[in-house]
Amino acid sequence: MSETETLARRATDSPAVDRLARVGLVCRAVLYALIGVLAIQIAFGGNGGREADKNGAISEVASLPFGSVILWIMVVGFAALIVWQVGEAIKAHKVKDRVEAISRVAVYAFICVALLTMLLTGETNSDDEKSRDITGKLLDLPGGPLLVGAVGLGIIALGVYWMHYGFKKKFRENLKPMPAKASAMMDRLGLAGYLARGLIAAGAGVFVIQAAVTHDADKAGGIDATLRAFADTPVGPWLLVVVALGLLLFGVYCLGEARWRRT
Repeated sequence: MSETETLARRATDSPAVDRLARVGLVCRAVLYALIGVLAIQIAFGGNGGREADKNGAISEVASLPFGSVILWIMVVGFAALIVWQVGEAIKAHKVKDRVEAISRVAVYAFICVALLTMLLTGETNSDDEKSRDITGKLLDLPGGPLLVGAVGLGIIALGVYWMHYGFKKKFRENLKPMPAKASAMMDRLGLAGYLARGLIAAGAGVFVIQAAVTHDADKAGGIDATLRAFADTPVGPWLLVVVALGLLLFGVYCLGEARWRRT
């Protein structure tokens, strides 16, 4: 074992990092549950223009009594998740495991930046705006439409992977042994949550491909735009309600992870 791997193992095996990472998993649960609530409000026309994405959820937390205190706790929790996943990436021997850990580092870092932006400026940009800005910059590059199309296909592939991950209950590999009732409940919650996440990712990927085909960055969108598109399908708002409930259940799953996840 190299010196770097030894240091990574010491860091990730630290009781302090373990406790803070579990706080981070609780914070992750709060964000997904709030996105689910905002999506349900969109389905029934009572959202008031708020966006159903991580930044919208952060704004909801900021509006609560002692919201800034909660946001600082979330910063610490997600920072601990970053440290944990960096350690996991260093320790990983399989390329797939390393890539997954690095991708989680990027996601948690993005959330930390959004939290700090809200704390320091009182506002944060939506996922839709960021998606369109990035898409526009990519489209302006040589071969931009092809690059954006490839990104869209990659996002769709991620969505399919998450749905397969949920169907096969691959998430069990990351959980400690638990009582039978808790295990059955986590199986149901994980299945519902990963199916919902997969559908959202696949929908977002379709938007990115549309942006590539039309050379129009405004066609791209994030979580909020994708969720709103579900409400415009022939089945009306009910598909959005089903996906939103999936996100709520994934939030509950993340609470279970805070108790049973291997760290």
